[in-house]
Amino acid sequence: MPPVSLDSMTSEHYVVRRSARRRTTMGIVREAGTLVVLVPARMTARQERELIPGFVSRFLEQEAGRRPPTGDAALTARAAELSARYLAEPGQPMPAFTVSWSSRQHQRWGSCTTATGQIRLSDRLQQMPDWVADYVLVHELTHLLERTHSARFHTLVARYPEAERAKGFLEGWSSAQGLAMAED
Repeated sequence: MPPVSLDSMTSEHYVVRRSARRRTTMGIVREAGTLVVLVPARMTARQERELIPGFVSRFLEQEAGRRPPTGDAALTARAAELSARYLAEPGQPMPAFTVSWSSRQHQRWGSCTTATGQIRLSDRLQQMPDWVADYVLVHELTHLLERTHSARFHTLVARYPEAERAKGFLEGWSSAQGLAMAED
C-alpha cells in the first residue's frame, strides 16, 4: 500500500498496518522515515478515516515538542558520513540522529533509541581501532532503518566492508577480558 498523505497542510505520509494481535489500541512507529500506524485488524475503513488522522497529528505534535538529544558533534558527523556511504537508499531519507559516547554501556557496545534517533556508543570503543567503532556505528545506524536483527538488517550492515573483521575483533576482545557481551 503506498503512503497516504495526511492532509494538504503537511507533507507527512503514513501507512496503515493491521495486526491480529492488537485488540483495541493503535500505535505509531517510524520505519525508514515513514510513519507506520499499527491498528487492530478488525478496525473498519470508517474508523480508520475518523481516528487515524487525529492520532497521527497528535503524534507529530508530541514529536515536534521533543527536544532533540545532544551528542558528540564529531561522532555524529562520522556517523553521518558512514550512513551516506553505506546505508543510503535512493529516495529514502535517513532518519535524524545524534551520537554520543557513554560510560554506562557495560553489557553492549552500542545502543539506539529509534524513537529519538539517539545512539550511544560504549566509551571502551575509544581505545579500539577506528574501523571497529565505525562498525558499531553502522550497526546502530541500521537500527534506524530496520529495528530488528532481520535478514534485511544483516544485509545492510554487511555493506560495511570491515563488518566481519570488526565482529571478530569485538568477540576476541570480549573473550580476552572474560566478558559476555550482548549483541547490541
